[in-house]
Amino acid sequence: MQQILNGIVVGSVYGLFALGFTLLFGVNHILNMAHGSVFMWGAFAGLYAVNVLDAPIVVALMAGMVAGGLVSVALDLFAFRPLRRRGASEFSAIVSSIGANLILLALAQQVSNTAIMRFPFGAFPVVVFNVFDLRIQLLQLVIVGLVIVLVMALMFYLYRTGFGQRIRAVAYSEQTSRLLGINPGPVNMQVFFISGALAGMAGVLIGLVFNSVHFAMGEPLLLRAFVIIILGGLGSIPGALIAGLAIGLVQTLSIAYISSGVSEAIVFLALFVVIVVRPTGIFGQPTAAMRVQRA
Repeated sequence: MQQILNGIVVGSVYGLFALGFTLLFGVNHILNMAHGSVFMWGAFAGLYAVNVLDAPIVVALMAGMVAGGLVSVALDLFAFRPLRRRGASEFSAIVSSIGANLILLALAQQVSNTAIMRFPFGAFPVVVFNVFDLRIQLLQLVIVGLVIVLVMALMFYLYRTGFGQRIRAVAYSEQTSRLLGINPGPVNMQVFFISGALAGMAGVLIGLVFNSVHFAMGEPLLLRAFVIIILGGLGSIPGALIAGLAIGLVQTLSIAYISSGVSEAIVFLALFVVIVVRPTGIFGQPTAAMRVQRA
């Protein structure tokens, strides 16, 4: 039960990281290979707020979200929007994001001198509850609670507000949205900011959980995010969260009871099985082209 609890906490952060990744794919139909760097710069901002400005952890979380959102918007302005205006292919966007990711990594490497940085002791109160022989940390409760609140807020924003209706219209078709009087530019900027803010929050939370912040911390999560959005279904927000929880549980339990080297193999084996059995993912919907092929 203790390992299951740990897996839920880690999987919640994985799901939060993958939410922004799948949101970008669902709206703009691009795979942002620089999403891991956005996550990393959010963690850097949160760490800076605590270590340099001596700010409380709440301010650090907000700093991580704002920094992640701004970095993501900058990526849209310089790496993706020029390509959209030219009608470039999705492959061009992937190549552009890889180049932007290398730039962000190089900058972070220079800023941090490739050192592993840590939050000071007591940055988050060390409070432990013993419930039925389970050691539950206050940080774990806060992480799960934050992820639940953010997911509910995102779902409400997308499906119960006028801004969300514009986002869904642009996701369906930019041309159709223009005919309806919607300017896709501000909508895309809004989507990139939300995606980056979620990644930045996840970066600060992961930095607190493992008390480790470094320039390459986002790269392993980017690989797991690929697995998560494919398992959950491309563009599916509930699928990303549930798949993130599943990956966190599998990883934690396999490390605890089998071997740390086997955990990645189990995750990718599950990915292979799901792709063979259900190519659209658990919550994904088949496209019209796929229906025609099956027919």
